[in-house]
Amino acid sequence: MKVVMLVLDGVADSLRFRPTSLEVAKTPGLDYLASRAIAGCFYPIDAVTAPESDAAVFSLLGYDPKTINVGRGLLEALGVGIRIRDGFEVAFRANFATIDPVSRRIIDRRVGRSLSTAEARELASSLDGMRLSRYGGYVRVLATVGHRAVVIIGSEERRLSANVSNTDPAYGRSGRISIALEKFEPYIAKCTPLDDSDEARATCELVNEFTERAIEILDKHPVNVKRAEKGLPKANALLLRDAEDRHPDITPIEKLYGMKFGIVAEMPVEKGIGRLLNMVVAEVSPPTGDVEKDMRERLSATLELLKSVDVVYVHLKGPDEPGHDGDKKRKVKSIELIDKHYIQPLLKSVNLREVAVIVTADHATPPEVKAHTSDPVPIIVACERLRRYDKLARFTEAECCSKGSLGLIQHGYQLLNKVFTLLKEETV
Repeated sequence: MKVVMLVLDGVADSLRFRPTSLEVAKTPGLDYLASRAIAGCFYPIDAVTAPESDAAVFSLLGYDPKTINVGRGLLEALGVGIRIRDGFEVAFRANFATIDPVSRRIIDRRVGRSLSTAEARELASSLDGMRLSRYGGYVRVLATVGHRAVVIIGSEERRLSANVSNTDPAYGRSGRISIALEKFEPYIAKCTPLDDSDEARATCELVNEFTERAIEILDKHPVNVKRAEKGLPKANALLLRDAEDRHPDITPIEKLYGMKFGIVAEMPVEKGIGRLLNMVVAEVSPPTGDVEKDMRERLSATLELLKSVDVVYVHLKGPDEPGHDGDKKRKVKSIELIDKHYIQPLLKSVNLREVAVIVTADHATPPEVKAHTSDPVPIIVACERLRRYDKLARFTEAECCSKGSLGLIQHGYQLLNKVFTLLKEETV
């Protein structure tokens, strides 16, 4: 039996805020799958950690993010085809942001989500190749999707370290794990060493110099001058987080489960995880705004991968952004569009006796909180060869948590082993 593992980014809400987006959304495709499924809930990391997507995805795939210790900066770089010089370059995930250039107060961490990828690339090119004043320092900057970018700080003279703090104040670090903070001071943070090494101190000196020089260049850049004339926020700073300075040695996922995996992902971080774990990566376009067209491309990639791999991991970004923006109506609409343009066509394209469909989330992003939370998220495992179903009426947090025979799983990295055991023991 083959498996499609569909992860709807941030689709879950918290049961503290009812009704949830899933409860409001009209989802005949998801509900059909739920009626033929065994279900449950799980904590993506644990009961207290509000995970970032990279840690949550690793956990979903069966890797304890607290032991693999991979900074997201490297994953973003791998996602766009960049490798770093281990020990001499440090990769960061970056956001173009809107700030007050005098006080360094952050006005919007994502430029109001109004920055086009084309604008971001032009801004990035003005910073790419910057030479820094010490240690033979230099910078590589690559825009990825919208306000997102990869920044690599390098040195030609000395070793550097990823054991440094973020300049994006919205995120803390626990080892290499990024933690979304519920409260933070809205000012660009100084990069500070997290240990007493010369390497960490040198890295912070280079990061802080780059941050200041980037503000000077970006605030006066023609792209931002034009944006200001149109009444749009300037993308006049870069916020850095989740540093990494080496390519880690991680067990390929095929060896973990004895199955071949493929991945369909829209964003660089998930593509980077796929490459790091030796999954077959399907190249699909970033979201275009035309959901029907985007979903058709992702479904086509899913069906093509199913011909050559055992498990296809599909990561769809849609619901997460409106959750961050506090826009519940738009989050509900996003869920409905995925159901209409991906899930319902998928059901017409596969035989549920031959292909099991897992549907879940990497984390909760309740619009009421506007951030990731540690709430448990729902999961269904749908297959018409199961000996029993859990008699769910819908795919929602409450249905899965209250009726699901999988129960409440304490850590996401325990999930797939349970699911694969289930499919082996409970199917005919």
